[in-house]
Amino acid sequence: MTWMVYGANGYTGRLIAELAVQRGERPVLAGRSREKVEPVAAALGLEHRAFSLENARGNLGDIDVVVHCAGPFSQTSDAMVDACLKSRTHYLDITGEIDVFESVSLRHIDARKAGVVLLPGAGFDVVPTDCVAAMLKEALPTATHLDLAFVVGGGASAGTTKTSVEAAAVGGRIRVNGDLRSVRIGHRRRTAYFRSGPREVGSIPWGDVSTAYRSTGIPNITTFTTVPGVLGQLQQLFAPVLQTSLVQNLAKNVAGKVKGPDERKRANTRAEVFGEAWDAKTKVECAITTPNAYSLTADSVLRAIGKIHDVAPGSHTPSSAFGAGFVRELDGVVAGQIRFS
Repeated sequence: MTWMVYGANGYTGRLIAELAVQRGERPVLAGRSREKVEPVAAALGLEHRAFSLENARGNLGDIDVVVHCAGPFSQTSDAMVDACLKSRTHYLDITGEIDVFESVSLRHIDARKAGVVLLPGAGFDVVPTDCVAAMLKEALPTATHLDLAFVVGGGASAGTTKTSVEAAAVGGRIRVNGDLRSVRIGHRRRTAYFRSGPREVGSIPWGDVSTAYRSTGIPNITTFTTVPGVLGQLQQLFAPVLQTSLVQNLAKNVAGKVKGPDERKRANTRAEVFGEAWDAKTKVECAITTPNAYSLTADSVLRAIGKIHDVAPGSHTPSSAFGAGFVRELDGVVAGQIRFS
């Protein structure tokens, strides 16, 4: 199998490439800039290519799987998905963007006709949360509500920070009776019972309001992390300013200078996920601990590549592709028991 990391010069793309080499894999590294991709490929002894997204199809003819790491995915995923469908190349990415999940899901029939698997969110966004959602649905098939919470340590990469800049201008999103709705960030607060102990969290827009709905069919979904209670009010107040192209460009230029956690920090930080689902009579909950989010992403992507040819063509979530237990297969993941109340 020949596979490619597109955006290999970015923080997460490089981590994936480095781990691939450690595991004896030989991916093709690619990106828009030859000057940026070539040094990464030379350091790892790998083949490299440079091409724009507009020219992607002509560079995928001999590629079985693309791992798309060039975000923000709201600006790049459509073009790469189109190229993958035309070249009959399986597509993975590491997005956490709700609208990207929604857009890729609409290509399900196209992907089936092309014999292609489309799997957005193959990293920390949204493998652990999606698998927890699927576990809870299996435990309580009648669930009507789902809350998912996470906390991460170690800091963010430039790509993640740029995506957060975009999200800050949009505000919160939740799933209500099957429909996506806009709300302010932090519109709900609750206690999440992580394996390390309880923490107060606030609602945020996270990919699972799209993916967990597709994975489980649960019609009411809210996602959470630790956010100051005043953040939602500030977001609402400054949203008109945050949405201007000038402020977005300035903020993204600053975000582009963020370097992401180094190897030592990744090794010494963890992430946690908590999920709770309920119906009119019963609640179920589960908590897991994972390695640093970026370390998990690299591991998850490589394991997904090894399994992707066994997945039915179409658009998938991590759990619909590999099952609810996929997250338990990843290095360093510790999952608690499902608890009923």
